[in-house]
Amino acid sequence: MESAFSSPFPFADDLGPAKVVHVHEPACGLRATLVIDNVARGPAIGGLRMAADVSSAECARLARAMTLKNAAAGLAHGGGKSVLVGDPRMDVEHKEHLIRAFAHALRNEQDYIFGPDMGTNEECMAWIKDEIGRAVGLPEAAGGIPLDELGATGWGLAACAEVAAPACGIRLDGARIAIQGFGAVGRHAASFLAQKGAKLVAASDTTGTIVNEAGMDVTRLIEDKQRSGSVLDHASGQKCGVDAVIDIACDIWIPAARPDVIREDNVGRLKARLVLQGANIPFTEAAERAAADRGVMVVPDFIANAGGVICAAMEYHGATRELAFAAIAEKIRGNTRTLLSASAKGGLLPRAAAIAMATESIQKAMSWRRYGIL
Repeated sequence: MESAFSSPFPFADDLGPAKVVHVHEPACGLRATLVIDNVARGPAIGGLRMAADVSSAECARLARAMTLKNAAAGLAHGGGKSVLVGDPRMDVEHKEHLIRAFAHALRNEQDYIFGPDMGTNEECMAWIKDEIGRAVGLPEAAGGIPLDELGATGWGLAACAEVAAPACGIRLDGARIAIQGFGAVGRHAASFLAQKGAKLVAASDTTGTIVNEAGMDVTRLIEDKQRSGSVLDHASGQKCGVDAVIDIACDIWIPAARPDVIREDNVGRLKARLVLQGANIPFTEAAERAAADRGVMVVPDFIANAGGVICAAMEYHGATRELAFAAIAEKIRGNTRTLLSASAKGGLLPRAAAIAMATESIQKAMSWRRYGIL
């Protein structure tokens, strides 16, 4: 689906992007980008990511992932993403100022609804809601379903594992789990999987990796991480470098941090039978092909980690947390079954099969738009 016009982004095709907005305000140091990829199914929902090294190209890739994710989840929403350059650990007053300034700059972009992402949380969404009235993932006190606090994405990953693990010959009760990125997504995934009998043998964050082949007390690890900010302060386990989590022998490996952490140059180090992508675009395309060649099943991001956006969309339409979590489990289990079946029957990589599933729905929605506008 090549487009006739040139674009600075990784792709510009028949699905999008529909609109790109760059915001630069030197007076306060604001540098940010919004990419609305496709709104054929409805206004785009996508998180606001804040990091020192985010880029417009990354934003475009993440926006496309949201288009596919929202379509695959059957939501009446398109895909978009926004990124803001800055250290999310900055002084909270400056952070609030930057986020409010960015939201104000996008006050007229009615086709985009903010949600939380890396570097932002429910409090940030409350600032945006106050500024422009258009945000999801709000604090409970503001009438929201705090998806990061409750672990909506982690809940969805556990539901995905219930289907994908048996398909790979893995019994979830006793399965060895390694999680790269023990943050809002990773810690909840670990907790929900532990409730199903899985054993966390390794977890990493930006400070390093903690490893215990006998399995760790997930509740205690979460408490230690929240107290000190590092998994390395957990007493039970061997302390290793940040990238050591890639080398851990396990049944299920969950990337839950940044994009492109697994590439052609390190995919051979993985010692897992199943990968559930908790982060968005954590593997390069070449790495996913290489993993498949080695017999590793990789369930792509927009199928495995859709719990957060399903919860956000249901919050936007007034649902309760109970209904949202029931919908997450039902939809992700069903999508995982459909994906695995389509992949096996068609001899396709899981991502290719998932893209075909989602794209068919998007293109159908686009066919009903006046003049075919995205």
